Amino acid sequence: MAGRSPVVLNQIGALVGERIAAHPSRPTVLRHEDGRPPWDIPDGVEVLLTRPLIGWDAAPAARPAGWGRGLRWIQSASTGMDVYPPWLLDGAPLVTCARGVSAVPIAEYVLAAVLAFEKRLDAVRLRGPEDWRRETLGGLSGRRLGLAGFGAIGQAVAERARAFGMSVGAVRRSGWTGPETGPEVEPFDRLEDLIAVSDHLVLALPLTAATRGVVSADLLTRAKPGLHLINVARGALVDQEALLAAIETGRIAGATLDVTEPEPLPAGHPFYRHPAIRLTPHLSWSAPDVEPRLAERILANLDAYARGEPLRDVVDVQAGY
Repeated sequence: MAGRSPVVLNQIGALVGERIAAHPSRPTVLRHEDGRPPWDIPDGVEVLLTRPLIGWDAAPAARPAGWGRGLRWIQSASTGMDVYPPWLLDGAPLVTCARGVSAVPIAEYVLAAVLAFEKRLDAVRLRGPEDWRRETLGGLSGRRLGLAGFGAIGQAVAERARAFGMSVGAVRRSGWTGPETGPEVEPFDRLEDLIAVSDHLVLALPLTAATRGVVSADLLTRAKPGLHLINVARGALVDQEALLAAIETGRIAGATLDVTEPEPLPAGHPFYRHPAIRLTPHLSWSAPDVEPRLAERILANLDAYARGEPLRDVVDVQAGY
């Protein structure tokens, strides 16, 4: 690739486009046309920078004729690849993702959710002298936080939870082959065992065929009574009807859900009005420095691409993330 000036189609945003255009490889950066399907790639494009929520959910089931012709590299602004049609990965050129770019703001969101649950600041807020009463607030020290997933997000959550004196356990789909967690995180082999001892359980798993609906009615029956569930991954990891039933029976004390299935939930859905469920509009990843961090990640990969060297954060096509 050395010495070449790649043609890049930018579907991510202006800041990324400006940074890429200034790269020493002197790429030609094309801006995505409003209203044009994201899979409709102009001839001559070899690098596609793309992201969710620009129309990929309306992609055809079958690969369009000519798709991928000339493409050598696809960079996604997201970590999860479930937002794209399967044919994007099936026989596609090299695909990389934004693994870890939003790990810090997501971890901060998780700790904010844990604190809000334990300290109940909304519930004890005074609106007049008639509300004045003494109550005992919860705490984080000594509480168990469980992590379903121990990638960049899980590790960032664990670091911050330990600073609050929480004990942390984790499971991961690839299993444990050594002391990957370090001395302060207890490895678990089964989610059933982790949920049984956790006060707060964080879902930080990719959505794949194997993880869809992993938080099932059966799993929830195994939860430690009073569990607080936090989902910052994908809504489809959770059987939402089973979760609602578990909250209604008191087995689950509450849930903080930044993601749901679908998004947004339809008007009148019981999650909107349930006092034990806190919904947010899939924004746990957001922070002022996320887009610059993404641009830096893409630039580093563009450096490698121009030199013909291996790229970072290549998606495992078989695993789907």
